[in-house]
Amino acid sequence: MNPVIQNRRARYEYVLEEEFTAGIMLAGTEVKALRDGKANLSDAYAYVSEAGEVWIKNLHISEFKFGTYANHAPLRERKLLLKKNELKKIRKELQNNGITLIPLKLYFSSRGWAKLDIALAKGKKFYDKRASIKERDIDRDAARE
Repeated sequence: MNPVIQNRRARYEYVLEEEFTAGIMLAGTEVKALRDGKANLSDAYAYVSEAGEVWIKNLHISEFKFGTYANHAPLRERKLLLKKNELKKIRKELQNNGITLIPLKLYFSSRGWAKLDIALAKGKKFYDKRASIKERDIDRDAARE
């Protein structure tokens, strides 16, 4: 089983411009909790620190049920692992107003590494959200027929 935790609201709330796949630095109990599917991406966002590293904030990974005193803090900041050229591109794009870095999906790769799909995104206006709902309803009706 490969648990996948998705941020379903991201595609509704934002216009996604470019996607990246990043590794994520986790503690042992965090990995075990993720394998149980105990995480929430809905309020999470990523930012670039002054040292030029990308960190994710508000990613809630529940405490491991069978953890001991060494259990992790559920809302701690976690470092994302990206290539240099991806970091440079992200830093450059975040200079623009209205651009943010949001997580889309958290999963385990075929090698067993925790991966996080993140995207550069721009917030949608209200009328854009209505258009998304309309397209979704049309697609659903077409699929029924």
